[in-house]
Amino acid sequence: MTIVEAQRFSLLVGEIYDAAVDPARRSAVLEQVAGFVGGSAVTILLRDAARLSIEIHQHHGMDSRFRDLYRDRYVELDPLLDRHLDLAVEQTIGVADVMPYPDFVATRFYREWVEPQGAVDLATAALERSNARMTVMQVMRSRSRGTVDDAMRERMRLIAPHIQRSRAMSRQIRARSYTVADLAEVLDRLSTAICLFDADGRVVHANAACRQMFADGDLLATVGDRVVARNTQADKILRTLFDVAAGGTGWADRRNIDLMTSTSGQHYLAHAFPTTHARNLQRDGVATALFLQKVLMAPQFATAAMSAAFKLTPSELRVLMAIVELGGVSDIAAKLGIAETTVKTHLGRLFEKTGAGRQADLVKIAGGFAAPFALPSGPDKPV
Repeated sequence: MTIVEAQRFSLLVGEIYDAAVDPARRSAVLEQVAGFVGGSAVTILLRDAARLSIEIHQHHGMDSRFRDLYRDRYVELDPLLDRHLDLAVEQTIGVADVMPYPDFVATRFYREWVEPQGAVDLATAALERSNARMTVMQVMRSRSRGTVDDAMRERMRLIAPHIQRSRAMSRQIRARSYTVADLAEVLDRLSTAICLFDADGRVVHANAACRQMFADGDLLATVGDRVVARNTQADKILRTLFDVAAGGTGWADRRNIDLMTSTSGQHYLAHAFPTTHARNLQRDGVATALFLQKVLMAPQFATAAMSAAFKLTPSELRVLMAIVELGGVSDIAAKLGIAETTVKTHLGRLFEKTGAGRQADLVKIAGGFAAPFALPSGPDKPV
């Protein structure tokens, strides 16, 4: 390989790994691979170990009609196909390594599929294998280039491991992206405000509840990628939380939850802790997680779950919620616009269905159904 060819190979390897991050570049990379190894078309395909199915994952230079014909009709006539599962990873073979070339020219596969594409030969390199399947790169040789030669075999052998590693990287990146996106969606559905910070106190991620808290600006606000408290009391607690988390000393000895108060007097439970890998993470990694929950006298309940669990009627559920909020029979009757005797009747049924012996027990039972997720906002509807 000349110096110019070595430089071309080096640039191509870089493009191959770039395609792992940006899938839109894959087609252009396969085109460059075809040019580098001396082929007219490149296909990456998967064959299962039982030889029952084949998947064409990527291709370049092949008309879609011939691609479909290969998959649906001619795949079993490919003389290289049965050798796929026997190939060592990165091993490259051409038709002449399997059968005499004149015999290949006489096959239906050559006459009906290879030759009509202006091609004369094929070469295959094994990319990856497992007990279940084999991944190979197949390159078609055009009539103008002639049959597969040693130079083509060597270049395919050189490029194959980089294509395989790029594919493995792409799978990992894809899996991580899906995981991060799914986790972000889950966090956005929680009513608790969650904010993740790096080692320098910059915001790495904030869920929807936290972003709304920043937008309201009653307790905390953002200045650039930093979080600032809106009053002295909250600022003192916030600084203490970060100092302890950053130092990692005395964390187990301090109380786990602090009470922060907003400028409007609303109370929030604040809890922060350092991540277990904080001392070894990169600068942009998550070092501290902060949780903030508004203190509510009447928390949001999963009323549908309570109703299903105890087979409550809409009226019984309505009375139960009023017990949590008000407590007294007369107050409940006044709010719901019903007689006190009706409230007592519903109360007796609630005791019977839930197993509670007093109203305080009903409140505790309801507290067990507090919803951790954000419920849709809107006007209250009678139940």
